[in-house]
Amino acid sequence: MIPTIILLALLAGALVYAGLTVIAALHYLAVRPPELRSSEPVSILKPLHGLDADLESNLRTFFEQDYPSFEILFAVREPDDPAIPVVEKLRREYPNVPSRLLVTGEPPYPNAKVFSLDRMLHAGANDLVVMSDSDIRVTPAMLWTIAAEFQDPELGVATCPYRAVGGPSFWSLLEAIGMNTDFLAGILVARMFEGMRFAVGPTIAARRRVLESIGGFDRLKDYLAEDFVMGKFAAEAGHGVSLSSYVIEHHIGNSDFRHNAAHRIRWTRSTRRSRPAGYLGQLFTMPVPLAVLVTIWNPSWWPVLPVTLAIRGVAAWTVAELVLGARINWLLLPLEDIAAFCFWIAGFFGNTITWRGRRYRLESDGRFRLLSTSSSAP
Repeated sequence: MIPTIILLALLAGALVYAGLTVIAALHYLAVRPPELRSSEPVSILKPLHGLDADLESNLRTFFEQDYPSFEILFAVREPDDPAIPVVEKLRREYPNVPSRLLVTGEPPYPNAKVFSLDRMLHAGANDLVVMSDSDIRVTPAMLWTIAAEFQDPELGVATCPYRAVGGPSFWSLLEAIGMNTDFLAGILVARMFEGMRFAVGPTIAARRRVLESIGGFDRLKDYLAEDFVMGKFAAEAGHGVSLSSYVIEHHIGNSDFRHNAAHRIRWTRSTRRSRPAGYLGQLFTMPVPLAVLVTIWNPSWWPVLPVTLAIRGVAAWTVAELVLGARINWLLLPLEDIAAFCFWIAGFFGNTITWRGRRYRLESDGRFRLLSTSSSAP
């Protein structure tokens, strides 16, 4: 009887959270971006490593920005990086777009992405910068929206929410569903209750002077979740941090189970160290697994399962389709909920990750250090 009561209490909390997700999403949608009064120049920073799927199509959308003044900087580690011919082709196609390609060499510290961003920031010309990963696709209106939001003199860092687009593989589609229904939901609820005190995601805009005021990228170099601590440090320094109204498109590739599991375990282990209390609280974001556990433990409570599925469906639809404009595969949604629960449990164990062929150890404060250059362990 006692385990059933505990599980029901946890489930009740998760259903309340689902309701809060809907309210938080509507609260976010009620805010409209301001009118753009002046178009200040923008520097787009693009760290690259290898030939990602659809790389040319992704990068092309940044060259095609309908904005009067911007530059694009690219950074690779090695002079023979396969992304270089793609970049050079696009630079020839768009000669009127100022662009540069930097070869940085090997990073002197664990976070190679931060090293690339630091080199590009030093080479860039503008105060307003947009840092975006290679697997991002945008519309021509992105810079207009971001520039309009940064007319607020208090704003220092902004996170762009993203709509995940999976590849044809089962595991890629499953992960995309989780990203579109769960990841942004937690951000929206946190935003509603305490405002944005962090930044996350593959595209972040920031003021150069704000980055410099928090110690620059040198302060972020040893953190795996550099995006999270960037926003955290900015908020602690008194700068405004926001969730942008502009939704980007994140193409997550077509990974098999092995690579997908390694990616998700890397993310869960990193999250657990970046936000220990928040990671534990993620249990309340998983109503379907909790309802399944209730039903398994006490089959007489089976009605909680269809009720939970219905409430979960409403919350998922509000975030994915209403906010992000993403379609939901309703047959896969319960499977993703169960998979996410399993990866969440796995995140409590282990302190190593594999990232781009290198193995790292995660420290308790979110920093990480290199262990070896190759490993098959997640």
